[in-house]
Amino acid sequence: MQQLAYKAYGEVTSRTANTGQIEYTLFEEITQALKAVDAEEHPQPTIWADAIDRNMKLWQILSTDLVSDENQLDPTLKRNLIALAESVRRISYHVLSRKAELSELIEINEIIMQGLSGQGSATASVAAE
Repeated sequence: MQQLAYKAYGEVTSRTANTGQIEYTLFEEITQALKAVDAEEHPQPTIWADAIDRNMKLWQILSTDLVSDENQLDPTLKRNLIALAESVRRISYHVLSRKAELSELIEINEIIMQGLSGQGSATASVAAE
């Protein structure tokens, strides 16, 4: 299951220069897939579920990295991002069961992308919510 996410991560790694750019590119690709599915009135169920699954895998990989001893982020930011990853997981299951909208996941990813691109401290403020 995680092999696909790691494969995508590897493909992006070969096209970008640093970790922040890699993370941004992954978020951008997956968020674009979520937006494309969200824009369709009747998306194919397999494509719809795949977009959500890819997003969940990304967040799972990030969570794993955040608990790693090698991760040098501020401990408070790490805790907040781990809590946000758990929220993404819950929201994803709600989306899959049609109890929430894809727009919630898209919004979270876009805010993280703003933080990764250096547009303020969006990552920290969203993670703290």
